[in-house]
Amino acid sequence: MNTAQYRIVHATRYRYSAPVSLAQQMAHLWPRDCPWQRCRSRELTIGPPPTRRVDDLDAFGNPLTRLAFERPHHELEVRARLQVEVLPRPNFDLADSPTWEQVCLGLTYSGRPLGAAQLEAARFRFDSPYVLLEQTFSAFADDCFVPGRPLLLAVQALMEKIFREFTFDASATQVATPLKQVLKDRRGVCQDFAHLMLACLRSRGLAARYVSGYLLTRPPPGQPRMIGADASHAWVSVYCPRQGWVDFDPTNNIRPALEHVTLAWGRDFADVSPLRGVILGGGRHDPEVSVTVMPLAEAEKHAL
Repeated sequence: MNTAQYRIVHATRYRYSAPVSLAQQMAHLWPRDCPWQRCRSRELTIGPPPTRRVDDLDAFGNPLTRLAFERPHHELEVRARLQVEVLPRPNFDLADSPTWEQVCLGLTYSGRPLGAAQLEAARFRFDSPYVLLEQTFSAFADDCFVPGRPLLLAVQALMEKIFREFTFDASATQVATPLKQVLKDRRGVCQDFAHLMLACLRSRGLAARYVSGYLLTRPPPGQPRMIGADASHAWVSVYCPRQGWVDFDPTNNIRPALEHVTLAWGRDFADVSPLRGVILGGGRHDPEVSVTVMPLAEAEKHAL
């Protein structure tokens, strides 16, 4: 069986202009268990050491680490070091899916009880902090969701439309940039494109979730791989009764496969941020984030 193995290092550092006296942090840095991947090893290094650490699962089943710091500190560094094996995903014909109208109807409560899979999917049909349901987003996808079209073909068409009409621009948006502004400017990053695709799907009554993870990037020909120059990635998963949850990457116009590593999923970025929390004190501070995704054989040569 053709698989891929990666070494991933994700480091976040805060330097505070004033002491932090108390802090509570939540970290989504462990890959979740999936049929298409295995986490072979994991190590979390934290400085300064937390006064309390709890490894748990969040409301969506993602591994979650809760950290408490009860001593004054001027810096915080959290470094995750992972070895992940990615396996092939099932291959199927996108046309072999129910029409999108049938899927919408099946997710709508109409006096009959919903099955367990439908109830789970229904959690991902509604508004969330970064994804609002509005006719504007449904209208944007009208030409993809023509009557009677198989769901997965319609979703693929939406992915292609976003890839074709939007420009990747790391300076165009911030985390809180409204989706309507993203839609107007036609610029953004993977997080924006995932949120936009979610808004288009959910505004039509479909169930779709935000997936965070990593993507293997390749340096230009003849140039070495830059350590720490990668970034977290985001894409979308849509619920289809026949095939289950199917992933789509609108930033790259591909269906995730061996080069995508799944970290966590939720309603949007707010549910699966790699590291977030509350602090008392600290003054001004901005995170420094460094991510490296490297094939295992190459990582061993670099002693990563």
